Amino acid sequence: MTKKPALLIIDMQNDFASAQAVLPVVGAQAVITPLIQLLSLFREKNLPVFHIVRVHEPDGSDVEWFRSDLFKNKPFAVRGTHGAAVIDELTPVPGEHLIEKIRMSAFIGTTLDLILRTLGVTIVVVGGIQTPNCIRTTVFDAMAYNYETVLVQDATGAQTKDIHEANVLDMKNIGVMILNTADVGLWLDS
Repeated sequence: MTKKPALLIIDMQNDFASAQAVLPVVGAQAVITPLIQLLSLFREKNLPVFHIVRVHEPDGSDVEWFRSDLFKNKPFAVRGTHGAAVIDELTPVPGEHLIEKIRMSAFIGTTLDLILRTLGVTIVVVGGIQTPNCIRTTVFDAMAYNYETVLVQDATGAQTKDIHEANVLDMKNIGVMILNTADVGLWLDS
């Protein structure tokens, strides 16, 4: 079977990852440069790229129950707003996929799995924010859907280094390949 990878960039949106973020993730700024490098690599090799974004209705009717009070006080990732858009440094280009989600996992209630299978993708390479939530649930679901899964550890971030490292270890222990950005090019060529 031919192996075909795709890059999934999770939640690198203005409301979470920009200097003006409404709900800033502490580790977001540190992963921008590694994600730019990954994005360039996948673009050079003409491999599929997916920008996964959380997008909510303005009234918050699709927000998880445990975040509804937060959303009422500080609306985030509202459909059609600048805050919901991908940060400028990672702006999608024509041919790249933009997948909207309303839950942590990029697979829940989205077209991601269908498009990956249609494209013949067998391996997902994951980066973005944040490690214990949207990254981890997407990675666990990717494994459950039988995709080989690679986590690029220096291209993912969380609120603290300890939280990030504990979650990376959990993912490694279920069979996720853990790489650094500098190693992805060689891995793709192997």
